[in-house]
This record gives sequence, C-alpha cells and structure tokens, in this order.
Amino acid sequence: MTAARRWNARRWKDRAAAAVIGLGAAATLVPVLLVLGYVVREGLQALDVAFFTRLPAPVGEPGGGVLNAIVGTLLIDLAAALMGVVVGVGAGVFLSEFREHPASGLVRLVNDVMAGVPAIIVGLVAYELVVRPMGHFSGLAGSVALGLIMVPIVTRATESVLRLVPRELREAGLALGLPRWRVVVSVVLPTARYGVTTGVLLALARVSGEAAPLLFTAFGNPFLNVNLLQPMDSLPLRLFTYAISPYPEWHRLAWGCALVLVALILVTTAAARRAT
Repeated sequence: MTAARRWNARRWKDRAAAAVIGLGAAATLVPVLLVLGYVVREGLQALDVAFFTRLPAPVGEPGGGVLNAIVGTLLIDLAAALMGVVVGVGAGVFLSEFREHPASGLVRLVNDVMAGVPAIIVGLVAYELVVRPMGHFSGLAGSVALGLIMVPIVTRATESVLRLVPRELREAGLALGLPRWRVVVSVVLPTARYGVTTGVLLALARVSGEAAPLLFTAFGNPFLNVNLLQPMDSLPLRLFTYAISPYPEWHRLAWGCALVLVALILVTTAAARRAT
C-alpha cells in the first residue's frame, strides 16, 4: 500500500471515529436538552411574584406560592452542608494523610458503602436517629439525612484532591519542625482548597433535589417556618405533594418548583466549575 493510500485510510478512520463520538455526544445531550426544555416551558408559566412571595393556597383554591418551601430548602441544605463538610473533609483528610493508620481501611469501606446506599434508606436511618428520639419531625432531621448523603461525596473529592498536592510541600513543612496536623491545616488544605470547594458544591447539588429522605424527616409544613427543630417544608417535598395531587393548579406550581430546583442545581454546578 502506497503512502497516499495509507494516509487516506487513516483519514477515513479518523472521520469515522469522530462521527461515532459525535453521535454518542448527541445521544447524551439531546435527551437532557429535551428534558430541560420541557421543564423550562412548563415551569415558566408558574413563575410570578406570588410564586416567590406567598404561602401555599388552601386545597382547591387557585394561586398561592411556595415561599415556605424556598426558605425551608435554603435552611435545610445549609445545615446539611455544615454537617457534611465537617465530617466529609475530616474523613477525606484522614484517608489521604493517614493512610497507614489501621482504621483507614475500615473508614474507606464504610464510605464506599454509604456512597451506594439509596437515599430513602438514609432517610429511614435519620428517622431512627433523630425523629424518634425527638418525638416529632423536624428540619434538623432532614438536614441530618442530607448531610449523611453528602459525606461520602465530600470524602471522595477531598481525598482525591489532597493526593494531588505535591509531597514536597508536606516534606518542607515537616522539615521546618511543624507537627503533622499543622502541615495538613496550614499547607495541604489551603493548596487544595479549590478542589475541596468543588467537591462540596457538587455534593450540595446532589442533595438539593432529594425528596425521599425528607419524607421521613422534615415531613413538610404549609406555613413559613425558620425553626429547624420543627417540621419544615422544602421544594422537593412541595413538588412531590403537588405532582401527585388531582388539581391542575397544583400541577402548574409543581412545574415551577421543578424549574427552580433545576436552576438551583445548575447554579451550584456552575459555581463548582468556576471554583476550579
């Protein structure tokens, strides 16, 4: 085979591979765009001033909003993030910086198992740990459930990012006489702060749309409540309630909740990419 023929053969193979890759990308992207487009089209019909400023209307009455669900989502997710970040970053640091510790294998095993546990089971665990001892549902119980879901995600992200920090930085800190914990806090973590922040934001985006754990913990509340120790509403719960109802007006509001949740996840994901 001449050089020209070999060149033409390689060029056609390259074009065929590019076409296959393009088809695969389209097969992935088109369904996502269709879903997002449908959610945007239906959800925009529900978004008005009342949607963000009013409480849910009584059953059968038109109008109303989801102010209580928006406030509840922000409070529950913020509390969950505080719990998940503290435990997840700590576990990630332990797995990355203290790999020789006898307990590191057990911690990694537990983290891998937690990463695969369905969210509804996590909700049941939070129900047993928080709801039953308290004697009632609460936003705090919902935060605990979402925090437990965040922990393995933050742990994996933290461990992976910390392992990318050059070993020479650790050795330089130790050579200056710093204790190991101080090297981690003052040298390793600041170096990897952008990657850790990305993991936290992605974990927050992961849990912000979860409804199953909140059914067993936060339970929902049609009134505006800022006390995490009491039942609290959230956008996933309000979406679930409206979606299974027989009222067209509630279906319209459900699409609005879906659009707000999608926008929240998109903003969080974009912030994670910006952090890197």
